[in-house]
Amino acid sequence: MRTIAEINDKIKKGTVVVFTAEELIELVKEEGVSEAAKKVDVVTTGTMGPMCSSGAYFNIGQGKPKMKLGGGKATLNDVPVYTAFAAADFALGSNALPENDPRNKIYPGRFAYGGGHVIEDLVAGKDLKFVASAYGTDCYPRQELSTLINIRDMNQAILFNPRNLYQNYNVAINRTDRVIYTYMGILKPNLGNASYSSAGQLSPLLKDPAYRTIGIGTRVFLGGGVGYIAWWGTQHNTMVEYDQNGVPTEPAGTAALIGDLKQMSPEWLKGASFTGYGASLVVGIGVPIPILNEEVCFNASLKNEDISAPIVDYGSDYPQAWSRDLGSVTYAELMSGTIQVRDKQVPVSSLSSYPRARRITEILKEWIAEGKFYLTERVAEFPGPGSGYDCRPLKDRPI
Repeated sequence: MRTIAEINDKIKKGTVVVFTAEELIELVKEEGVSEAAKKVDVVTTGTMGPMCSSGAYFNIGQGKPKMKLGGGKATLNDVPVYTAFAAADFALGSNALPENDPRNKIYPGRFAYGGGHVIEDLVAGKDLKFVASAYGTDCYPRQELSTLINIRDMNQAILFNPRNLYQNYNVAINRTDRVIYTYMGILKPNLGNASYSSAGQLSPLLKDPAYRTIGIGTRVFLGGGVGYIAWWGTQHNTMVEYDQNGVPTEPAGTAALIGDLKQMSPEWLKGASFTGYGASLVVGIGVPIPILNEEVCFNASLKNEDISAPIVDYGSDYPQAWSRDLGSVTYAELMSGTIQVRDKQVPVSSLSSYPRARRITEILKEWIAEGKFYLTERVAEFPGPGSGYDCRPLKDRPI
């Protein structure tokens, strides 16, 4: 029906027709898929929630005298960074914690400040304490450094997230008789509550479940700036169950993302603390879906009632890697605030923000309509459904 090159030409001329995912759903209800596909060039999707497999890498340049960070140690605001790359490069993961954090020694731990908070403080323009020690060499004689550093002082500050945009995810419950503390939040005993983390009908990989338009090289909204899909993400899984619409009914695809941290905003990158679990980073991401044909339009128009997520017991089944069918619920049911698990009505809450995801779709729509954001051709496709690319369990072999 149309190509990305043709859509980009429309963006340049100011004639492109862009709908958010919610707007497309309403259009398809009124006029059907065929008519909607003829009218709409691009659909914008979005999500904002905790994405633990996130981080950043940096280059801070050299002072006088020069210093070799590689092989030494360093901290940013007392949070350890990984220095084994080279003389002035280091990396930081969103889960990193200060050495003096008690973790879960006082259970449940608070995890008040970690790598995700450092990233948020950097993009907020704050001065952070940087402390480093290293062994001296003839070319890098300095052995100690303690200074304040700002993101503006850095040569490069790059957000790099190995696993974001989970395509569907679990609904977490707890059937034990005690409170548990998880990355899905605090779960009360005896089915006291349920938790999920997805924007449902706005979520990017649920709107293109077979990766017909999304792939390596796709330009995206990332943390308030512009980023790219660098690869399929870790734990990318194509060997799962798919429903009649081709949508996975359990956690499936993921994406690795990269972008310039200096462009980003603390409005869309937030440090997070999970009681009893650890620190993380909340990331705002938006992905444009070019409506190349009716098939793409159909998937992009699927609504919360059409998408289901599995119910998983995080009290016993998840930690022990047991597989048990506790049923599934639609995102419409989840967003109603109450779901039924077996014979019990269970209150439910979301770790991701639907209003923020909606705002991302609106911002991305504005960028495209105003000619500030062009679409990219994929340089390579993701492994698609049934391709044999699975997420295998660890082979736990004795040493």
